[in-house]
Amino acid sequence: MTEPQIAAVILAAGASSRMGANKMLLTVDGVPMVRRAAVRAIEAGLAPLVVVVGRDEHDVRAALHGVTCTLVSNPDFTGPTSGSLHIALRALPNDVDATVILLADMVHVTSAMLRALVDTARMHSAPLAVSQYGDVLAPPLLFRRALWPELLAWHGEGCGKAVVKAHRDEAVVHAWPAEALRDVDTPEDYQQLVATPPAIVTS
Repeated sequence: MTEPQIAAVILAAGASSRMGANKMLLTVDGVPMVRRAAVRAIEAGLAPLVVVVGRDEHDVRAALHGVTCTLVSNPDFTGPTSGSLHIALRALPNDVDATVILLADMVHVTSAMLRALVDTARMHSAPLAVSQYGDVLAPPLLFRRALWPELLAWHGEGCGKAVVKAHRDEAVVHAWPAEALRDVDTPEDYQQLVATPPAIVTS
Protein backbone atom coordinates (compact mmCIF):
# COMPACT_ATOMS: atom_id res chain seq x y z
CA MET A 1 0.00 0.00 0.00
CA THR A 2 1.27 3.46 -0.89
CA GLU A 3 1.81 5.61 2.16
CA PRO A 4 -0.15 8.88 2.33
CA GLN A 5 1.65 11.87 0.89
CA ILE A 6 2.33 14.37 3.65
CA ALA A 7 3.31 17.92 2.75
CA ALA A 8 4.69 20.74 4.87
CA VAL A 9 3.68 24.37 5.16
CA ILE A 10 5.90 27.05 6.68
CA LEU A 11 4.16 30.30 7.53
CA ALA A 12 6.89 32.91 7.01
CA ALA A 13 4.96 35.97 5.85
CA GLY A 14 4.43 37.77 9.15
CA ALA A 15 5.35 41.38 9.84
CA SER A 16 7.61 40.55 12.85
CA SER A 17 6.24 43.71 14.47
CA ARG A 18 7.47 42.83 17.97
CA MET A 19 10.94 41.98 16.71
CA GLY A 20 11.41 45.04 14.50
CA ALA A 21 13.70 43.24 12.07
CA ASN A 22 12.29 40.39 9.99
CA LYS A 23 12.91 37.38 12.19
CA MET A 24 12.76 35.01 9.21
CA LEU A 25 16.14 36.44 8.20
CA LEU A 26 17.75 36.28 11.63
CA THR A 27 20.31 33.51 11.85
CA VAL A 28 20.54 30.47 14.11
CA ASP A 29 23.91 28.74 13.89
CA GLY A 30 24.64 30.97 10.88
CA VAL A 31 21.51 29.96 8.95
CA PRO A 32 18.43 32.18 8.43
CA MET A 33 15.49 30.89 10.46
CA VAL A 34 13.31 30.37 7.41
CA ARG A 35 15.95 28.32 5.61
CA ARG A 36 16.66 26.30 8.74
CA ALA A 37 12.99 25.36 9.07
CA ALA A 38 12.70 24.49 5.38
CA VAL A 39 15.74 22.22 5.48
CA ARG A 40 14.40 20.43 8.53
CA ALA A 41 11.05 19.82 6.83
CA ILE A 42 12.84 18.35 3.82
CA GLU A 43 15.09 16.22 6.04
CA ALA A 44 11.93 14.85 7.66
CA GLY A 45 10.73 13.63 4.26
CA LEU A 46 7.83 16.08 3.99
CA ALA A 47 6.95 16.93 0.40
CA PRO A 48 5.93 19.07 -1.25
CA LEU A 49 7.01 22.01 0.89
CA VAL A 50 5.13 25.30 0.60
CA VAL A 51 6.56 28.47 2.17
CA VAL A 52 4.36 31.56 2.44
CA VAL A 53 6.35 34.79 2.19
CA GLY A 54 5.34 38.40 2.74
CA ARG A 55 7.53 41.00 4.42
CA ASP A 56 10.91 41.49 2.72
CA GLU A 57 9.80 38.95 0.15
CA HIS A 58 12.85 39.33 -2.08
CA ASP A 59 15.25 38.75 0.80
CA VAL A 60 13.31 35.78 2.16
CA ARG A 61 13.22 34.21 -1.29
CA ALA A 62 16.98 34.73 -1.53
CA ALA A 63 17.45 33.04 1.85
CA LEU A 64 15.68 29.98 0.42
CA HIS A 65 17.74 29.85 -2.77
CA GLY A 66 18.48 26.26 -3.72
CA VAL A 67 15.88 24.79 -1.35
CA THR A 68 13.28 22.60 -3.05
CA CYS A 69 10.04 24.35 -2.17
CA THR A 70 7.11 26.27 -3.59
CA LEU A 71 7.11 29.93 -2.60
CA VAL A 72 3.77 31.70 -2.48
CA SER A 73 3.19 35.33 -1.61
CA ASN A 74 0.76 36.83 0.88
CA PRO A 75 0.44 40.54 0.04
CA ASP A 76 -1.68 41.03 3.18
CA PHE A 77 1.09 39.79 5.47
CA THR A 78 0.09 42.17 8.27
CA GLY A 79 -3.28 40.44 8.46
CA PRO A 80 -4.22 37.36 10.50
CA THR A 81 -2.30 34.10 10.21
CA SER A 82 -5.29 32.44 8.60
CA GLY A 83 -4.68 34.39 5.38
CA SER A 84 -1.27 32.80 4.92
CA LEU A 85 -2.60 29.37 5.81
CA HIS A 86 -5.39 29.65 3.24
CA ILE A 87 -2.90 30.63 0.53
CA ALA A 88 -0.67 27.68 1.40
CA LEU A 89 -3.46 25.10 1.41
CA ARG A 90 -4.68 26.26 -1.99
CA ALA A 91 -1.14 25.87 -3.35
CA LEU A 92 -0.88 22.20 -2.39
CA PRO A 93 -1.46 19.55 -5.10
CA ASN A 94 -4.62 17.46 -5.08
CA ASP A 95 -2.73 14.24 -4.33
CA VAL A 96 -1.52 15.45 -0.93
CA ASP A 97 -3.25 13.57 1.89
CA ALA A 98 -2.15 15.71 4.84
CA THR A 99 0.08 18.62 5.69
CA VAL A 100 2.26 19.56 8.63
CA ILE A 101 2.08 23.22 9.59
CA LEU A 102 5.16 24.64 11.27
CA LEU A 103 6.55 28.00 12.27
CA ALA A 104 10.12 28.94 11.43
CA ASP A 105 10.64 30.78 14.71
CA MET A 106 9.99 27.64 16.78
CA VAL A 107 13.69 26.96 16.69
CA HIS A 108 13.67 23.85 18.87
CA VAL A 109 11.65 21.88 16.30
CA THR A 110 13.97 19.40 14.60
CA SER A 111 13.61 17.06 11.65
CA ALA A 112 13.48 14.17 14.14
CA MET A 113 10.50 15.79 15.87
CA LEU A 114 8.73 16.23 12.54
CA ARG A 115 9.35 12.59 11.61
CA ALA A 116 8.07 11.46 15.00
CA LEU A 117 4.87 13.49 14.59
CA VAL A 118 4.30 11.99 11.15
CA ASP A 119 4.97 8.47 12.44
CA THR A 120 2.46 9.05 15.23
CA ALA A 121 -0.14 10.21 12.72
CA ARG A 122 0.47 7.22 10.45
CA MET A 123 -0.19 4.81 13.31
CA HIS A 124 -3.67 6.27 13.82
CA SER A 125 -6.63 7.26 11.68
CA ALA A 126 -7.14 10.53 13.53
CA PRO A 127 -7.79 13.60 11.37
CA LEU A 128 -5.31 15.64 13.40
CA ALA A 129 -1.93 15.10 15.08
CA VAL A 130 -0.77 17.75 17.52
CA SER A 131 2.37 18.54 19.45
CA GLN A 132 2.00 18.99 23.20
CA TYR A 133 4.53 20.81 25.38
CA GLY A 134 3.55 20.33 29.00
CA ASP A 135 -0.08 21.47 29.02
CA VAL A 136 0.17 23.49 25.81
CA LEU A 137 -0.83 22.36 22.31
CA ALA A 138 1.23 24.07 19.60
CA PRO A 139 2.86 23.50 16.19
CA PRO A 140 3.97 21.50 14.46
CA LEU A 141 0.45 20.29 13.69
CA LEU A 142 -0.61 17.69 11.13
CA PHE A 143 -3.99 18.15 9.46
CA ARG A 144 -5.43 15.49 7.17
CA ARG A 145 -7.20 16.75 4.06
CA ALA A 146 -10.62 16.06 5.61
CA LEU A 147 -10.06 19.06 7.89
CA TRP A 148 -8.85 21.47 5.22
CA PRO A 149 -12.33 22.86 4.46
CA GLU A 150 -12.61 23.85 8.12
CA LEU A 151 -9.18 25.47 8.00
CA LEU A 152 -10.17 27.38 4.88
CA ALA A 153 -13.34 28.60 6.61
CA TRP A 154 -11.45 29.68 9.73
CA HIS A 155 -10.19 33.26 10.20
CA GLY A 156 -7.89 34.41 12.95
CA GLU A 157 -4.48 34.07 14.56
CA GLY A 158 -2.66 30.85 15.31
CA CYS A 159 -2.32 27.75 13.17
CA GLY A 160 -5.96 26.76 12.92
CA LYS A 161 -6.49 27.06 16.66
CA ALA A 162 -10.28 26.87 16.44
CA VAL A 163 -10.10 23.73 14.30
CA VAL A 164 -7.68 22.11 16.74
CA LYS A 165 -10.04 22.93 19.61
CA ALA A 166 -13.06 21.55 17.75
CA HIS A 167 -11.32 18.23 17.07
CA ARG A 168 -9.26 17.93 20.25
CA ASP A 169 -11.03 14.73 21.32
CA GLU A 170 -10.24 13.09 17.96
CA ALA A 171 -6.62 14.19 17.83
CA VAL A 172 -3.58 12.04 18.43
CA VAL A 173 -0.99 13.78 20.60
CA HIS A 174 2.79 13.60 20.54
CA ALA A 175 4.31 14.95 23.74
CA TRP A 176 7.55 16.94 23.86
CA PRO A 177 9.50 18.46 26.76
CA ALA A 178 7.90 21.72 27.86
CA GLU A 179 11.17 23.59 27.32
CA ALA A 180 11.01 22.80 23.59
CA LEU A 181 8.12 25.28 23.28
CA ARG A 182 10.19 28.35 22.57
CA ASP A 183 9.65 30.82 19.79
CA VAL A 184 11.42 34.04 18.93
CA ASP A 185 9.20 37.13 18.96
CA THR A 186 11.29 39.92 20.48
CA PRO A 187 14.90 41.13 20.39
CA GLU A 188 15.26 39.77 23.93
CA ASP A 189 14.10 36.33 22.76
CA TYR A 190 16.70 36.39 20.02
CA GLN A 191 19.51 37.48 22.31
CA GLN A 192 18.62 34.66 24.68
CA LEU A 193 18.60 32.24 21.75
CA VAL A 194 22.05 33.38 20.64
CA ALA A 195 23.33 32.96 24.19
CA THR A 196 21.71 29.53 24.60
CA PRO A 197 21.52 27.65 21.28
CA PRO A 198 18.63 25.20 20.77
CA ALA A 199 19.02 21.78 22.34
CA ILE A 200 18.38 18.75 20.15
CA VAL A 201 15.12 16.92 20.85
CA THR A 202 14.94 13.55 19.13
CA SER A 203 11.83 11.73 20.33
